[in-house]
Amino acid sequence: MATKLPRGLDGRTRDQNPPKAGEIRQKRGDTLVSTLRREYGDDFAAGIRSDAKLETVRERTGKSLHQLVRDMPKKK
Repeated sequence: MATKLPRGLDGRTRDQNPPKAGEIRQKRGDTLVSTLRREYGDDFAAGIRSDAKLETVRERTGKSLHQLVRDMPKKK
């Protein structure tokens, strides 16, 4: 079972162990778009297949996960 890591004030998980203590964790590149759509909504990475990996989306768009989420259309 996966352990829950404490979240910072900004809601993001940070590494707890040196040498990366305090750094914001990066989402794994092999995370599927379908998994990210469950977390961020169906509009995440529109036009990209749900079985694509996050690393593929990053390569195609040149954007980080944070930028992709930030640039999603706002819900009304």
